[in-house]
Amino acid sequence: MDGIELGRALREGRRVYGTLIASPSPFWVPKVASLGLDFVFIDTEHIPLDRSQAAWMCQAYAAAGLAPIVRIPMPDPYHACMALDGGAVGLVAPYIETVDQVKALRGAVKLRPIKGAQLDSLLAGQTELAEDVAAYEETWNRGRLLILNIESVAGIEALPELLAVPGVDAVLIGPHDLSISLGIPERYDHPDFDAAVRTIFATARDAGVAAGIHYSYGLETEITWAREAGLNFIIHNSDIGGFVQQIGGDIRRFRRELGDEGHGEAGAVDV
Repeated sequence: MDGIELGRALREGRRVYGTLIASPSPFWVPKVASLGLDFVFIDTEHIPLDRSQAAWMCQAYAAAGLAPIVRIPMPDPYHACMALDGGAVGLVAPYIETVDQVKALRGAVKLRPIKGAQLDSLLAGQTELAEDVAAYEETWNRGRLLILNIESVAGIEALPELLAVPGVDAVLIGPHDLSISLGIPERYDHPDFDAAVRTIFATARDAGVAAGIHYSYGLETEITWAREAGLNFIIHNSDIGGFVQQIGGDIRRFRRELGDEGHGEAGAVDV
């Protein structure tokens, strides 16, 4: 999918599938492209990818037919523009809690390259675009997606107002930060966590916005949310997570079946 196709699928409420890619290796691109995904999630908030690495990944995965979605380090319109200039088609802004944050990001994603006083006036509803500029903007920013990370109780409480800002395409739950905000750190099987996730999904879908979560803690749970709660923007696991789970399990099996348990396991990874 490209950004236009992905945006259309999200608006229509169809399910789309992706995973997080942390490795900038060129050998990874054709392998990932063979997995049947619709997009890739590239995280520059928690993963030390510089601007050129992120741009290379965006260009490579887009050329392979996978829409690149980038999470920026902070909810800042200048970081948003840099990610889009590098080739991202979707922009994830972390830890969103206020309408002002969403308006500023809307300006960066949906109204660029307008900046400064003119942009401020547009976002405040004080002026409108000239006809020729409006047509240009529609073409220039076509297929650019704005995705809000909802990661706190404050974000949940503000969500109806956040989604009332024009141009939001999806919400994406950050499960780790959300669990901490709920007072149940990393207890993803807790009923309060499930209730919060379902509330976010329901609020988003009622507003005509796609609902997602980046989840690595149980495939059955993700399937249940997709069937029952409206999850349609699915980011399952990561290249690192899949590697650790598969290779870690294989090595433990080697040790168990060959009688090497308890010997040389200091560096083993617990998953």
